[in-house]
Amino acid sequence: MQAPVSLLSPLGYSNNSCGYCHNNSGSFSYYAKTRKLQPEFYQGLLDRGWRRSGTLLYKPDLRKSCCPQYTIRLDSHQFHPTKDQRQVVNRFNNFILGHTYTKEAARLYPKSREQAKKRNTNFDLQERIHEGEKEQIKTPPEPAHSLTVTLETDEFTEEKYTIFENYQRIVHHDPPSKISRGGFKNFLCSSPLPRSTSTIDGKTKHLGSYHQCYRLDGKLVAVGVLDLLPKCVSAVYFMYHESVHSHGFGKLGALREISLAKEKGYQYWYAGFYIHSCVKMRYKGDYSPQYVLDPETYSWILFDEKLRRKLDEKKYVSEAQSTTESSDQDPEAGTNHTTTDSDSDDDDTIPIFERSMPGLLSKSDILTKAPLNNIKIRVGQSDHETHELISWENDSVMDTNSIKGIIAELVSAVGIRLAGEMVVYFR
Repeated sequence: MQAPVSLLSPLGYSNNSCGYCHNNSGSFSYYAKTRKLQPEFYQGLLDRGWRRSGTLLYKPDLRKSCCPQYTIRLDSHQFHPTKDQRQVVNRFNNFILGHTYTKEAARLYPKSREQAKKRNTNFDLQERIHEGEKEQIKTPPEPAHSLTVTLETDEFTEEKYTIFENYQRIVHHDPPSKISRGGFKNFLCSSPLPRSTSTIDGKTKHLGSYHQCYRLDGKLVAVGVLDLLPKCVSAVYFMYHESVHSHGFGKLGALREISLAKEKGYQYWYAGFYIHSCVKMRYKGDYSPQYVLDPETYSWILFDEKLRRKLDEKKYVSEAQSTTESSDQDPEAGTNHTTTDSDSDDDDTIPIFERSMPGLLSKSDILTKAPLNNIKIRVGQSDHETHELISWENDSVMDTNSIKGIIAELVSAVGIRLAGEMVVYFR
């Protein structure tokens, strides 16, 4: 049986308008397309600063972009909810249960003094986040409302689209012309990540893309779009209906995803990119402790006040020393510290590994340490290795229009290990 593969089609380096500060050409990234992406492989991409939007993969150039996008993550085992976050959960549970149920249940199902004391002094997120769910509630009596939360496949349904349309129109103020079923499908449905399920230490662990659906009194009111990977719950998008806005569903969704990461053994919660200059993203720092991925060394740095002050002072921050690569440096870490002037950096003929973009393999590493001549490439229905291509020996990695140059850029962006696992295809 053929081993699972991840298919990548390189698109190259380019700039686009920024969706945050609205600079017409200030957002720079390296791009690739994918038809199939194994969860393990995508985990590796995330940990090198990549992200996906539908089937489009992109790695932002943090040094050159107007609004640098930093990968952040939270360790669910270290997380302690704030007073405000605890209150949001408690208030929503009280809404679901209702005063009548709470009063009657206290009489029918009394807690011991020890249980009551523990509840009053210890907030267990995993316990509280499920407290209002229908299957967790003891009956009789009946609660005021019925809440169900289910993990479902990421297929399109009209029910989900209704939530998306309402959220984009009410919360993001998108005009009707920018909201479509096709856009919803491409962005949040039909992911390239295949789904699978395994049982580890008695815990059922899902991998792939899913929709976490929240139903209140039988009606869908919110959807969390998730990529479940070996070591994380990656939050793709969260949307809710305007009718539940007052319940703080954005916070409830984040807390439930953090709880899922801990319950099912994913450990980490990835909240997407963090942009320090974007006020709307400041909320991500409310869930702590968060760690920021260093764009050069790919180590995780605690997102504390010291780092915040650095980001206040300058857009681009890295713990790496601004020295040229040394021979004993880990080749899997980004080694590209090339500094070029803005004019030459805008030249389309310059390979990305010769630009100022951080976190890339250098030309030397591509030629001597990466499996450049043995990269798998799909031709028709069969897979071959790059050295089998007729033009391969005569091509140069410096020629961005040659197959060798195009693949060398992709290798530089994904790193040595992932380069050996991917299969390249051209559309």
